[in-house]
Amino acid sequence: MPDLSLLKPLSDELGITLNELLSGEKLEKEKIVEKTEKSLISTIDYTNKKIKKTTTIFISILTIIIILITIVVSLYVIDMNRMKNNKPIFFGTWGYSYAPPIDMEPTKIEIAIKDYLVDKSNSEPKKNDNEKTFVSMKIYLIEEKDNYSIYNIYTWVLQEKYYLENNEIKQDSGSSIPYMFIVEKKDDKYAVKDSRVPRDGSYYEDDMKNIFPADVRNEMEQNELDGTIEQLKLEIQEQVKLYFHE
Repeated sequence: MPDLSLLKPLSDELGITLNELLSGEKLEKEKIVEKTEKSLISTIDYTNKKIKKTTTIFISILTIIIILITIVVSLYVIDMNRMKNNKPIFFGTWGYSYAPPIDMEPTKIEIAIKDYLVDKSNSEPKKNDNEKTFVSMKIYLIEEKDNYSIYNIYTWVLQEKYYLENNEIKQDSGSSIPYMFIVEKKDDKYAVKDSRVPRDGSYYEDDMKNIFPADVRNEMEQNELDGTIEQLKLEIQEQVKLYFHE
């Protein structure tokens, strides 16, 4: 239907009544009342539909605006609380001067695990007096348990022993195996409480499934191809050179 404000000028220009314009025909007097009622009902129906459509559009836009405002306010509150507690932010600093702290937890956990492995190795009988254990590792997954007090750590560990003989560095033994460590956090310090490794032979495959999540196993299967083992070996060599001052 055209703009209603144009109908009256158009009917005057054509020399007909508004009802005749809307009806599309010349009306006799007895039909004017009937046509007037129909035209009025049609106009009211059209107006109601237009108002309903406009209202629907308005409500949709208002709903989207409210949702966006809610999201922004939620992000703001979350980031403000994280900045207040000196934690990494999710969205932004919102104009405030803030330097997000570096997450040192994985590094602290790795140090605790290496200390555990070295201490465990040092407690074993030594073949050479100046023998030293070196450890490098890749952490695949850290699972947080018991409200951040217990962690399950899934890693691949390369562990090698070296000693110095006649000013020559020699390797005594080594191992490259997957480990699952249970680490406890207490008073902001980490300590290994237990560890698990898959058994050799026919038990290996079943133990891998029982100990490690599927996604971790899939990544570990690629460690020879993706350069993980080579990188761990290089890290060991750097540690050996530093220790023996080569």
